[in-house]
Amino acid sequence: MDNQSVKLEDIIVASHVLKDVVHHTPLQKNFILSEKYNCNVFLKREDLQVVRSFKIRGAYNLIRSLPEEKLAKGVVCASAGNHAQGMAFSCKALQIQGKIFMPTTTPRQKISQVKLFGGSFVEVILTGDTFDDSLNEAVRYCEKEEMQFIHPFDNQKIIAGQGTVGLELMNDMREPVDFVFAGIGGGGLAAGVGTYIKSISPTTRFIGVEATGAPSMRESIDQGEIITLMDIDKFVDGTAVRRVGELTYDICQKVVDDIIVVPEGKVCTTILELYNENAIVAEPAGALTITALDFYRDQIAGKNVVCIISGGNNDIDRMQEIKERSMIYEGLKHYFTVEFPQRAGALREFLDEVLGPNDDITRFEYTKKTSKENGPALVGLELKHKEDYEPLVERMSLKGFKFVELNKDPHLFNLLI
Repeated sequence: MDNQSVKLEDIIVASHVLKDVVHHTPLQKNFILSEKYNCNVFLKREDLQVVRSFKIRGAYNLIRSLPEEKLAKGVVCASAGNHAQGMAFSCKALQIQGKIFMPTTTPRQKISQVKLFGGSFVEVILTGDTFDDSLNEAVRYCEKEEMQFIHPFDNQKIIAGQGTVGLELMNDMREPVDFVFAGIGGGGLAAGVGTYIKSISPTTRFIGVEATGAPSMRESIDQGEIITLMDIDKFVDGTAVRRVGELTYDICQKVVDDIIVVPEGKVCTTILELYNENAIVAEPAGALTITALDFYRDQIAGKNVVCIISGGNNDIDRMQEIKERSMIYEGLKHYFTVEFPQRAGALREFLDEVLGPNDDITRFEYTKKTSKENGPALVGLELKHKEDYEPLVERMSLKGFKFVELNKDPHLFNLLI
């Protein structure tokens, strides 16, 4: 970690280092979102970056700054995916060796992309369940082998590199920028972009966005010190960090005006809407900023708003889970354990008299395989309208079906679904 601060000049220098390596990604006005929120919404499309995320900016800026003797020994990083791809691309471009530590939970698509970008210049080492586990292992390896560690966020050169996203978007906007939304994981993007924006446009409101399952920056700023989250939801894998950086924390305290925390289920709805309405493939972390607009609807009305789409590395295998999480959040998918009365025709009665005309059974299985008549059944129901839920539950009670709503019991839900 580097404890220097980051200045406007550092970001300008980084933009020169990166000019022939990264794409100057488009800043696009989105008419669908602009109409929906009654304002001018512009999307900074880092999902169209050369490695489909902003992370190459910081990785290349740091690696390019290292002296030859350090580069000769090779570099090491830990990453849940996008930083690894940025480093892999940089290693191949600069013809140096890299070791990349990734959590065992990393989507296959991201691992494949790392190997594709790095080729023979990188080795991927899968270790631990979370980014923080991989980080600890990578740091130990660095100390043992005396190699240079490329931190994913807590380094002056990394932050300056990520700050070039802010430089580009401010240069491309012809009108004054009222709001900029950026996702926060370890804090590198927010620290860099926030530094640039506040240096040249202090009146612009800079809003950070985190997922409900891993609000490490929000918690740290609220408590006035860096805290380590004990349990995190790893679904928004690009920002699922237990502990933010010391340097990023110091900077974000100064440049971030507010941090919005958004539910993972709502992020999933945003991913599907971006794909269906705009043909934009956003990963969960990349969709955070659009998700936050609902929570800022009143403040942004009539304003010029920029949302950074930080990445588009979404594994197609995850789309079914994304749809499921979205429907559960929207109140359209419900799971129950149902005890059917011990009488003939109880199941038929459930189908004919409990289910509504638009309700579909999407899952049905007995929890006891050998004694079905004595055990409850796991029932998954899909509703057409969320308002159909209360009448459904009332009919179940009225007809004497004992049930447990799994959506409201996280422990049972995770155990059975």
